[in-house]
This record gives sequence, C-alpha cells and structure tokens, in this order.
Amino acid sequence: MAFVQFTGISLNFGGRDILVNVDIKLKSGSRAALCGANGSGKSTLMKVMAGITACDSGDAALEKGACLAYLPQSGLVHRGKTLFDEAKTAFARFEAMEKRRGEIENRLADAKTDGGGTQNLLTEAETINETLEEAGYWRKDKQITLTLQGLGFTESDFSRLTEEFSSGWQMRIALAKVLLENPDILLLDEPTNYLDIEGRAWLLQRLRKFGGALLLVSHDRYFLDNCVTEIYELFQGRLKRYPGSYSGYEKRRAAELESLLAAYKLQQAEIARAENLIRRFRYKPSKAAMVQERIKKLEKMERIEIPENLKKIAINLPPPPHSGKIALKLEGIGRSYGERRVLSGLDLILEAGERLLVVGPNGAGKSTLLRIMGGADVRHEGRVSYGAGVVRAYFSEESAETLPGGATLLGCLEESAPTAVFPRLRDMLAAFMFRGDDVWKKVSVLSGGERSRLALLRLLLRPANLLILDEPSNHLDLYAKDTLLDALLSYTGAIVFVSHDRAFMEALSRKTLALRAGEAHRLYYGGYADYALLALKEEGVVLRGSASAAGEKTRGGGNRFSDAAPPVSTALTPAQNAGAPVCSATPTHLSRVGREAAKRKDAAVRRLLRAESALLEKIDSLEAEKRALENQLSTAEVYTSGEKTREVKTRLEAVISALDACSREWEALCSELDGLGR
Repeated sequence: MAFVQFTGISLNFGGRDILVNVDIKLKSGSRAALCGANGSGKSTLMKVMAGITACDSGDAALEKGACLAYLPQSGLVHRGKTLFDEAKTAFARFEAMEKRRGEIENRLADAKTDGGGTQNLLTEAETINETLEEAGYWRKDKQITLTLQGLGFTESDFSRLTEEFSSGWQMRIALAKVLLENPDILLLDEPTNYLDIEGRAWLLQRLRKFGGALLLVSHDRYFLDNCVTEIYELFQGRLKRYPGSYSGYEKRRAAELESLLAAYKLQQAEIARAENLIRRFRYKPSKAAMVQERIKKLEKMERIEIPENLKKIAINLPPPPHSGKIALKLEGIGRSYGERRVLSGLDLILEAGERLLVVGPNGAGKSTLLRIMGGADVRHEGRVSYGAGVVRAYFSEESAETLPGGATLLGCLEESAPTAVFPRLRDMLAAFMFRGDDVWKKVSVLSGGERSRLALLRLLLRPANLLILDEPSNHLDLYAKDTLLDALLSYTGAIVFVSHDRAFMEALSRKTLALRAGEAHRLYYGGYADYALLALKEEGVVLRGSASAAGEKTRGGGNRFSDAAPPVSTALTPAQNAGAPVCSATPTHLSRVGREAAKRKDAAVRRLLRAESALLEKIDSLEAEKRALENQLSTAEVYTSGEKTREVKTRLEAVISALDACSREWEALCSELDGLGR
C-alpha cells in the first residue's frame, strides 16, 4: 500500500507563518480535499508535498518506489509535439519498465544464469508485468484516446501541435498526462478550473475509480461532495482534518466559526470595557492599583484574530430599473463560423425577473448565444429585441479588457459605481478577494483572473434589470462564490447565465436552456437539478448526490439578567447636599454638626468601599466564568452538539449581561466615592 507522510512541516515567508507544524498522511484509497481561504497556503503545501518548494522544518516519508504526480493550477505550456504524442509521454516510466523487462528476458535466455539469480529475475519480471497491466500500458493508445476525449478534445485535435492550444487547454493536456501516468499518489490543484460540466463529470468518474491516494483543491462544491471522504483545512497556517463529506465539513466548520466569531465579539466587548475603565480612572490616585491590574490583564490577554475572509460581507446590487413584462425576445437566432453551424432557429422569450441557465457541451454555442444577447455579436441571423425600459449588463472573460489600466482598483469602481455605494466599495472589493492594501493596486498589474473578478464586480454595481453572465464564478473561491450567489438570489431583475459549477447552477437557475451545436434547442421549465434528472439520465451521464447545504446556525437563548439591579447609593451626593436647607447655628453647634457630618461621611465611604470590594470580587468571578465558557465553546464536545452550544451561549450571554450591570454599578460607586472626596 503506497503512502506519503509529512510531519511537523513549517514554512515562513516574509515574516508570515504560511505553514505551522503541519502533519498530513495519504495512503492508497485516500480521497482528501485541501480547503481554506484564498491565500491560506493550499498551493504552497501542495508544492512542498511535490518536492517543488522546500520547507523550513519537518520530515517527509514516501514509500520506496511510489510514484507521486502533481498538477499545478496554472502555468504549464507544452511545445514541440502533437497532442497525442505529448499525452504518450505520460507512459515514460512504464517504457523504462518495459525496457528492463526486455533485459531480464535476455538474461534469462543466457544459460549461465544460476538458479537463485533466475528466480529473482522471474520475480522482478512478474512484478513489472503486473504494474504494466494495471497501468493499461498495453492498451495505452486506447487509454490516451479515452482520456483526451473525456477532457473535451476531439480526434481532429490529436494531430495538432500542442503550442496551438490556449492556456486553458494546455492545463487540460497536463491533467490528461498526470491521469495517464497512473501514479500512486495524485496531487491536483484546482483541476476543475478549465473544465466544462461534461469534463467535470468525466473527471469525477475517473477519480472515483482511481486506486491510489488523492489530494485535491477545488472550488466546486458538488465535485468535492461527490469525490472526497475527508477534508484537510488550512487555517492560519495550521492543518486540521475533518473526516466525512464536504457537506459534513461545512456544517461542523460553520459551528466552529460561529463559536470563534462569538468569542471574538465577546473579547472585543471585554477589551472595550477594560479600556474604558482605564481611560476613566487612569489619573485617579485611589484607583491606580485597579487600573494597573486591568492594564496587565489586557497585555497578557491572548487576542482572538479573525481573518478578513471570515468576516461576512454582503453585496447588495443596485435596485433594477422598472421595466415591462418582457425582458428579452429572440426570434430565429442562428450563427455560423465558416462552415461550422453553431446556432440555428432559436426562439426564446425571457420575462422580467426570470433566471435562465444555458447549458450544453463544449462548442454548443453557449458563449455565442450570450454574446448575441449582450449585443457583443451582431453578425447573427434572426432578431433580438429587448422589452420596454430594459437595461442590460453583459459579462464575459473579455470584459476584463475594458478596465482602465492606469486606475487603482478603488478608483476603477468609483468611476462607474453609484455614489451611494462609495462607502462600501472597500468591503465589496474584500468580498471579491481584494483585501487590505490591494485596493490601491493599479489595474495594470493584476493577473487575468484578478482582472476578471474586478470586471464582474464593476458590472454588478451598475443599475441594470437584465444581467447576462458568462461564467461569473470562474475565478472566485468558495467564500466569494457564496457572496455572489447571495447577491444574485436577492436580485429581482432577469438573469441569463452560463456556469460549470453545479452547486451554483442548482441554486440560481429556475429555467434551463439546453443547446446542441447546430441542432434544435430545448427549454426546461426547471432548474439545473430538474434538467439533470431528465436529460443527463437519458444520455447515461448521471451524477449522484446533491449540492452541499450550508450548516444551520445555532441560536442563543434568553438572558436571565435582563433587568439589572440599580446602582447601590446610600449616601447623599454633593448635589443632594447642595439642595438641603441652610440653618443658622452657634459655633459650638456647628462644630458638633461638622463632627457628625464627618462621621456620616466616613460611614458612607466605608459602606461604599465594602460594596466596591464585593462588587470587584463579583466582577472577577464573572470574568473567570466567562473565560471558562468561551473555552467550552471551542471544545469538540460542545461545538459538535447544537444543544450544548445553545446552553453554553445562553449562560455566556447571561454572564456578559451581569458583567455589564456590575460594571455600571461599579462606575456609579466610583462616582459617589469621588463625590465624597475619596
């Protein structure tokens, strides 16, 4: 059984801990996903495992003779061979085995070989034969053909030189090669990025049959949910394993993050309360000891940090302008590229507020149709008409080319966004994976994927009532996809879109238009899930399972301390004394009155000091209980149980309320003591 194991892997770059004491083990049959926010170090960890990037510390163990193959998420280019011959290079290690087998046969034919040596050679030859048979080496031409076709290549592509293919197809070539290599351990960094829905379906089935160890990164929820059985998450440099499906991981992680966010908010409230007391009494000599104690507590406090990507940011699209009932009407739409017929006789009526998904195999004309709808392609047959008051907004990969290269990201949005959303532009950029100082970058320095994300956000901020979106989620991570999906689900205008992310399609679509290149189209009155049941089943392409659901949020209980006790006040304040009647008295009488007043004042001060001491003890006790409850929220026993989580949160809220009441009471006591000259 092949395995690879990494222990205590750490890597620091530019003063930032990318990996912190990471442990991971993969063995034959492992089906694991590597998850985490954009920039969390997923690709870095994969490169360390593939031996491309050196780590600062840690140990690695790979079973002797095991083959590990790695697919990066981008950047590979192939030249100098035809597509078929390039794919054949994946069998290089097996060709070496075949050569060795020939050498063994020659040695066995040599009569001088002794008995013991003969047996060893026979064993080695048998092992080689088994390996070659398992890898399909004797059927490699058929394996190459099936793999290339499964990833979307046609037989006419097989004789083309690889340099003729675009960057996306180059990565499909690389994916085909690592699959054909049939390694013992397979590391795939976003293999679904450049695949359409058919390619993803084929890859999913291929990986299900893979007998080795698999670790992959993907932003396709459906793909993950139907492919992996364990999740490794990178969070603030540390790796944590979650057994089970991706949906199960999301539910558990949602509960953990809710507890973390709750603890963060409570700690921030505690810090604010302590800092307020310090500011208030910093220069009071009588409170010096208390102030110093609070300062020391703040210095020793282990601060909870919340990464930017976990701070939920909602994008509210501008309200769509009012329009008539019909948003878009297509009549007899046709389109050809030379002799190749793509669209023919397509009729369609889209009403205001409808959400239409366009599907079809590669080359069926999906992007062509959206270009026609968006007005970017006018060399078509038939008629396109828009309803009264319709304002369309069209997005595709080419939209990135229209961005002003000299502007900053923030300036680029300010040029076209309504002034009402200016205060939220930085939050919106953060939601689309541009965080912190990224907003001051020039558009000209962005990568292709970054420019595409910026172009999409820029388009969404313009008021429109017909959105035409060609693969809007392509360059988004799971968090950004959720933000986009939430925004589109709350949008009341009409939407036409193409996507290859099944979970995204199922959630957003309400009608489905299926295209076949040059053939009649078909309209399904239902979302993608309905279409998949009806259409894909007929073609024998059925993906079992469902898109992952978001974890349910637990709710906190009531507050036992909602009615706080009023502050203790047993002595007259200076203001109350100032309002007392003035009486005349002899000096002796005044002296006696003064002594009695002093006694009353001293008694009041002592009473208030005793109350203050008891109150501070109560505050310390409540703070200790609060810390204990916060620690409970981070334990598996609590966060995996909704009932226990609710119980702890209910008690925690009660303790926080009691602390607030005690703090107000203590401040009132301090004010009274100050009034008495204490």
